[in-house]
Amino acid sequence: MKALKYLLVFTIPLTVYISFTYTGLLTFLPLIYVFGIVPLSDVFIKVNADNFDKEQEEIEKNNKLYSYILYTTLPVQIGFLVWFLFVMKYQEMTTFDLIGRISAMGIMCGVIGINVGHELGHRNNRFEELLGEILLLTSLETHFLPYHNAGHHLNVATKEDAATARKNEPIYFFWFRSQIMSYFQAWKAENKRLVTSERNWFNVQNRMLIYTICHFLLLSIIYFFFGFKTLLFFLIAAIFGILLLETVNYIEHYGLLRNKNKFGRYERVKHTHSWNSNHVIGKLVLFNLSRHSDHHYNGSKHYQVLKSVPESPQMPTGYPGMMLLSLLPPLWFKIMNKKIQEI
Repeated sequence: MKALKYLLVFTIPLTVYISFTYTGLLTFLPLIYVFGIVPLSDVFIKVNADNFDKEQEEIEKNNKLYSYILYTTLPVQIGFLVWFLFVMKYQEMTTFDLIGRISAMGIMCGVIGINVGHELGHRNNRFEELLGEILLLTSLETHFLPYHNAGHHLNVATKEDAATARKNEPIYFFWFRSQIMSYFQAWKAENKRLVTSERNWFNVQNRMLIYTICHFLLLSIIYFFFGFKTLLFFLIAAIFGILLLETVNYIEHYGLLRNKNKFGRYERVKHTHSWNSNHVIGKLVLFNLSRHSDHHYNGSKHYQVLKSVPESPQMPTGYPGMMLLSLLPPLWFKIMNKKIQEI
């Protein structure tokens, strides 16, 4: 029964359903929910830093229901994407409604397409990894997997990592630096993997090559069946989802850097190299992503057994609240630079 609390993620598609079927302000309900209702709830609900004991952790780790909930998001994401394409092509709407519905699909791309794709992309079996790849494809972010697993987790909290925000780096600059650098680093990681296995880059084993072809096919299908305008609206929604990802990247590691030893090598990744949050609602909707310190300490650990540890630096609010705060660089620097000094 403990797994059922993560069904809260399906409140996102519920708000998107309302956005697609109503007009006016209700088309912005997903945006209002994620960046209004959720952060307000986190203010009034007591943070929860409780962890499973060793016996319970073993039980929950082997509970398949946690994975089944993740699997269920795939048909939901694909179904809403197809619905979105039909809505964009065949429904007449005002500019206000259009923007609201594009933002709604963008939230689906960020919260379900990319976030759940991230979780499944860490699994060590091909079936779950494939599900993660399909989810990321719906958000045009498949390069995330090669870069994230072979780059970000290796170089996190260093200047070599595209997704680690530097101290005093404005988020608007970080969006471009992180996304562009991570894309090229994904190609580099794949090329290195293929060279190690004595394969040419032009090979079906090159995931970046296959991902690029899949992106082209998806965009071509949308253009062929739904037209250029609908394709453009999908691209905007996908970019919105990608910006959500990059904003999360920004807040997760802002200003945290690993030290080098006397041999010039970075210290191992510790719980102190990621910002953590135990705010309840955001934690459940994002499948414990906010227990990010433990995720980087052990990237293969499933979301349900991630721990909160005392040495992890804590965010003053949950993820949605921190994402909003990051959009105001002077205020963000004032609050977060002080917290960095306290670590």
